[in-house]
Amino acid sequence: MNKTSALPLALVYVATVVYASLYPFSDWRAQGIAPWVFLLAPLPRYWTTFDLVSNVLGYLPLGFLLALTALRSGRGVPGSRAFLAGLGLGCLLSLAMESLQSYLPERVPSNLDLGLNTLGSGIGAALACLLDRRGATAHWSRIRDRWFHGEAQGAITLLALWPIALMFPAAVPMGLGHVLERLETTLAEWTQETPFIDWIPVRDVELQPVVPGVEMLCVALGLLVPCLLGYSAVTAIGRRVVLAGWVVLGGVGASVLSASLSFGPAHAWAWLSTPAQLGLGLGLGLALLLAPVPMRLAQALLLVALSMHLAIINQTPENAYFAQTLQTWEQGRFIRFHGLVQWLGWLWPFGAMAYVLGRSWRR
Repeated sequence: MNKTSALPLALVYVATVVYASLYPFSDWRAQGIAPWVFLLAPLPRYWTTFDLVSNVLGYLPLGFLLALTALRSGRGVPGSRAFLAGLGLGCLLSLAMESLQSYLPERVPSNLDLGLNTLGSGIGAALACLLDRRGATAHWSRIRDRWFHGEAQGAITLLALWPIALMFPAAVPMGLGHVLERLETTLAEWTQETPFIDWIPVRDVELQPVVPGVEMLCVALGLLVPCLLGYSAVTAIGRRVVLAGWVVLGGVGASVLSASLSFGPAHAWAWLSTPAQLGLGLGLGLALLLAPVPMRLAQALLLVALSMHLAIINQTPENAYFAQTLQTWEQGRFIRFHGLVQWLGWLWPFGAMAYVLGRSWRR
């Protein structure tokens, strides 16, 4: 099989669809109807343009990635079979999600949603086949082989997900992996009224906001980590410099979009405080300074930077402004997206750490 990042991205997107379709994963119950009854029900009488567009667009990337995975499998799959794979697998996933929604009182299965999801999968699969026929995928393969080494699909996937993970409002700009406070609370709730409650470490003092110097360091490390991740897959110094520039642009752009969605367009740049500006400059400076390091050293430095970043970010309180806007998200259409991005922001650093450790172990 060819080394392709389409397969891991497709798997991540399948998890995205499952999360968005079955949220909030609670109050499961049999409602006295067969899960396939919705297939023969009349079309819904009430729908909005947003519902139509979101159901098509939501499955379009899935069909694209599934068809691209088939095309890049190295088995000579023709375009027609790749199209059917993207269309069929997208349709089956949508059918499974709509059927499972029959057991969720808060969700309503819909044959219209199934049809629109299938349409989106078909459009995405057709787009992948069209681009492949026009030579776009072969062109990308040449660029990938020229820029990255042969086992870089994991790094490419993580770099593609990094800006998305930043969409959730963080305690500190570029701060991912803020899990300790939430983990302590969750474990305490699970072990309440059990002998294991005494096993849970609970901090006696309330977390205090970070001082500007620590915030600057946290921002710098948060920016340096994806740069070092890229260095673990790119060897040429010039290309590493270009990659560092793209990381900065992606991080800033994602942070601006996150602030705009969470707090309003008027506050798009509110996160860019003086410590954040200095942290971005320091992170970029360190990335450029480390551009010549060997690949193995880049991996070791990545683990060090990740450990320092996680130690700092998990000693900071949650974003106070997000707590004020969470109710708006919960009452709107984007809460499933926002909750998914929160999980991605929690887990991305640990995924990067697992990737680097796995690479080192295989060697």
